[in-house]
Amino acid sequence: MTRPLSRDEVREVDRRAIAECKMSGLVLMENAGRGCVDLLCHLGCRGPVVVVCGKGNNGGDGFVIARHLDLRGIAVKVLLLASPADLEGDAAANLRILQHCDVPIVDLSVAASGAFDPGWLMTELADAEWIVDALLGTGARGIPRPPLDTAIRVLNQHSAHKLAIDLPSGVDCDTGEPAEPTFRADHTATFVAPKLGFANPHAAEFVGQLYVLDIGAPRRLIEEIAAL
Repeated sequence: MTRPLSRDEVREVDRRAIAECKMSGLVLMENAGRGCVDLLCHLGCRGPVVVVCGKGNNGGDGFVIARHLDLRGIAVKVLLLASPADLEGDAAANLRILQHCDVPIVDLSVAASGAFDPGWLMTELADAEWIVDALLGTGARGIPRPPLDTAIRVLNQHSAHKLAIDLPSGVDCDTGEPAEPTFRADHTATFVAPKLGFANPHAAEFVGQLYVLDIGAPRRLIEEIAAL
């Protein structure tokens, strides 16, 4: 297994895969999301699944996950905690693709005032067998901002099985320090390599069982970056 990587090293894998290997960011995101669905099926997921998405590439992974769950006949819906207008790049592209599928997308984004009704979120989670955390990725630092902080607390209260994408929202990629609040996952599907912060004992109770998934970036490239 590749040694743990920092957030900057993981970004470098993506950058070089796109710039040097001529891979598309959409392909990398597609591979990541489909790998997560393979894992969910391996773990016995039958649905319903609720995928909770933020505005970054972590949310983009979530849109891919929802589409592939639907392709496999597993009931799924997406809860969007960011305004669709705030999405960019590959994440925005995958939201547009998902909007042409029959997957329900519930926009829970709020106005700038930050008003957020946790009861609405609890209602949308009512029958979930699995919750997928696609809120914050490796670039996030510090305490999750409203409404994500309230949302994470509500998600943690639910009895569903929980899968975090790349790392649990609230855990710092490099230090492993969990914020208050942090998503408490039963399983974490991380990409390319373990993250540096996972070695922090404080992170373990939030990460749960860790799985390392590839995204199609060449092994040679990953080994070169890991050797630096």
